[in-house]
Amino acid sequence: MIRRRLPSRFALCVLLLTLLASACAPAASTPLSPHPILVTVDPNSTATSTPFQPPQVTDTPLPSATPLPTDTPTPTETATSTPPPTETVTPAPAIPPATPVPVNSRTQYTFFVNLDYAAKTVAVNETIKYFNATGQSLDNIVMAVEPNLWSNVFALTSLDQDGIAITNYSLAGQRLTIYPAQPIQPGAMTAFTLSYGLTLPAKTYEKTFGYLGYQINLTDWYPFIVPYSGGWMLHDPWSFGEHLVYDAADYEVNVKVSDPKVIIAASGLAEANGDWTRYTVVGARTFALSASDKFKIVESAVGSAVIRSYYFAGQEDAGRAVVWMATQALGLYGVKFAPYPYPSLSVVETEVPDGREFDGLVFLAEKFYVEYNGTAKSNLITIGAHEIAHQWWFGLVGDDQTIEPWLDEAMATYSEKIFYEYNYPNYGNWWWNFRVNYFGPSGYVDTSIYNGGTFRLYTNAVYLNGANFLNELRTRVGDEAFFAFLQDYAARFSHGRATTYDFFSVLRQYTGADFSDIMRRYFQNQY
Repeated sequence: MIRRRLPSRFALCVLLLTLLASACAPAASTPLSPHPILVTVDPNSTATSTPFQPPQVTDTPLPSATPLPTDTPTPTETATSTPPPTETVTPAPAIPPATPVPVNSRTQYTFFVNLDYAAKTVAVNETIKYFNATGQSLDNIVMAVEPNLWSNVFALTSLDQDGIAITNYSLAGQRLTIYPAQPIQPGAMTAFTLSYGLTLPAKTYEKTFGYLGYQINLTDWYPFIVPYSGGWMLHDPWSFGEHLVYDAADYEVNVKVSDPKVIIAASGLAEANGDWTRYTVVGARTFALSASDKFKIVESAVGSAVIRSYYFAGQEDAGRAVVWMATQALGLYGVKFAPYPYPSLSVVETEVPDGREFDGLVFLAEKFYVEYNGTAKSNLITIGAHEIAHQWWFGLVGDDQTIEPWLDEAMATYSEKIFYEYNYPNYGNWWWNFRVNYFGPSGYVDTSIYNGGTFRLYTNAVYLNGANFLNELRTRVGDEAFFAFLQDYAARFSHGRATTYDFFSVLRQYTGADFSDIMRRYFQNQY
């Protein structure tokens, strides 16, 4: 079994980047308080009142965005409402991107989306080509319709299967159950077509979906077929955590916008398709869009993967820092875990408590941009590295993030540690104190969103104690086995869905070390 290692050239480049960053004039900043909310907010949670003073480490400003050499003058960025020119920053060493090949048995989603930006409405025609790979004869199909959890937002106007209208269905809350005239046999392909409208709600602080005065976010905005594993996997919403589970699928999203000044950030790259703008991505679990006539953009690349930072006027330094952080993260994670699985990455500023991940697109809190202190010792960089890590731990390797959320949340949290370890090694102690030790985490790592107690207890157990577990595990088995395991785990479950049993089954193939004592301390169940 081949064990991929960090190429020496890439290691030298990473070292050079670190030395260059360290050579920048230091700019001491006010120590930042830890961010008490990690990924999903609990409206009743409160920040710890005890102020935290991180270790006295000289803050190193992040490098400024440096345009790549070009034969033509680099256009200057403007603050007009027209789409701004993009600025290209020097990328990290190129990592060959993954080239996911569409699989015949993978569900395919095709959308034609008319977005009326001023009216805050969306008209959608959606076709789902579904291949029954369950091995079971299916007499019903279950779709998740997240917008229907809001009142008067989702309006279904037509539904058919293979061109024949369906009248036997039920829509209650987030659950759309379709009863085909004939059961769908194992190995059979069928197509569902839906037409519907969305009257977008005002976006609440805790959610990404909806509109602000200057931005529209479309997240979990369309009906999708939920995974089937002995039954349809559609969990009930909870006050915190993610309740949706997704299969990997292929997406083609064609968009028309009423206002030509509106800029779209999306999970895929844009191309012309007649009167439409088409975005495509394969092997993804979600497709998200964010629209604004106020966006400013700065751009970079790692290999063939295009990275774009979408931010608002007045946050230029933070917007550039984000694209630099994303360049570092994709370069590093692409070597330590697996090649980046998508053609692009959009990092979007919006009004949320923290951050939220979707395939090829992540949101970061507006307040992180406002509070950005010019260094990597900031929530903007820390949470950014976390959300980008979800492109591997959630996007590439899926899981049931309701029942076993540690498989992506603990992994993404520990990926932050790896990000700092390789890019800002002097900040290692700061990261542990700022992100983990400050909260004194305890609790079992294999906690579901339903039995986690309060939001604070849940995140302490799953995210933070999960990071403690992974660090102890890495120390016990050694770096060579640990990273070889991560690469094989990512490869085996690429575009699939892993369980805790899968995690430890693969791990045991890479080490003979006994880590049962660690598992007993961190897990309530044995695997």
